[in-house]
Amino acid sequence: MTVPSITEYVDGVLAGDPAVLARAITLLESSSPHRRAIAHEVLGQLLPHSGGALRVGITGVPGVGKSTFIDQLGLNLVAAGHKVAVLAVDPTSSRTGGSILGDKTRMDRLAVSPDAFIRPSPAGATLGGVTRATRETVLVCEAAGYDVVLVETVGVGQSETVVAEMVDFFLVLMLSGAGDDLQGIKKGILELADMIAVNKADGDNATRAQLAASDYRMALHLMSPASTTWTPPVLTCSGMTNEGLDELWKQIEIFRDRTSATGEFDERRRGQQVRWMWSMLDERLRDDLRSRPALSELLSSMESQVQAGDLTATVAVEQVWQAYATDRSST
Repeated sequence: MTVPSITEYVDGVLAGDPAVLARAITLLESSSPHRRAIAHEVLGQLLPHSGGALRVGITGVPGVGKSTFIDQLGLNLVAAGHKVAVLAVDPTSSRTGGSILGDKTRMDRLAVSPDAFIRPSPAGATLGGVTRATRETVLVCEAAGYDVVLVETVGVGQSETVVAEMVDFFLVLMLSGAGDDLQGIKKGILELADMIAVNKADGDNATRAQLAASDYRMALHLMSPASTTWTPPVLTCSGMTNEGLDELWKQIEIFRDRTSATGEFDERRRGQQVRWMWSMLDERLRDDLRSRPALSELLSSMESQVQAGDLTATVAVEQVWQAYATDRSST
């Protein structure tokens, strides 16, 4: 297969060619220094054409019905004239073997829409590598003309935080009728949420969903809102029956309009860019440190001594840093 030139990558993405878009994303995911250099050139030329999409992060507990919800929400948005990209952040994908086919199968209706693009995260050993590629993928999808980007957390734990750091709006899906609803909520997740939606609010579960929503509203009232212009609403919905999804999206648009008017929307994005820069610098420094053969034995020794309590972390860091500085100066 012929490798596209930088111009062919850029022109194909700007033309909205899904095949070229997919190849450009694969290029961005590469860890090869040569391919990364090409990716930087492509991304640099596409950057002026990015930034126009509404970026929405979606998370939820296992079994909450994220795939069905996103499938239906995406169809609604396409019907309303939007172009929708769905990206998945899964730091465990290297162990579970996540695939494009798997993601498209669980969103089978949206996957066949010509105005939708579905892409899972790369299988990576580190969350940092996954989020770097996902952030860059967002920009490339925007350059390709997608005006809504849905970023789904497939993994658990830290993935919620990193997704919240790359989107404009963070939606948390919850379940009802599963026992003590509030017991499974992490305070940190509530602090990240711009909206809580109790999913599967249909049939016999509708009443329980309303009760759960009341509990979540009470929990949110006990916390200080992250924004001075937005109080996270709590809604009920059903991805299966398409109930409540129009109102949910209306709230997201209200959030965008309100925070844009106050400047908070743009300020949030600027802050994310700076934090992304420092995150990538941290990642590069760690990789460089660990890749130096002269330091491998010292690192192993320091870890063992700190774990055994024979050395404080502060002293270990100082010794490693001094050795790292010396090794760098000699190369």
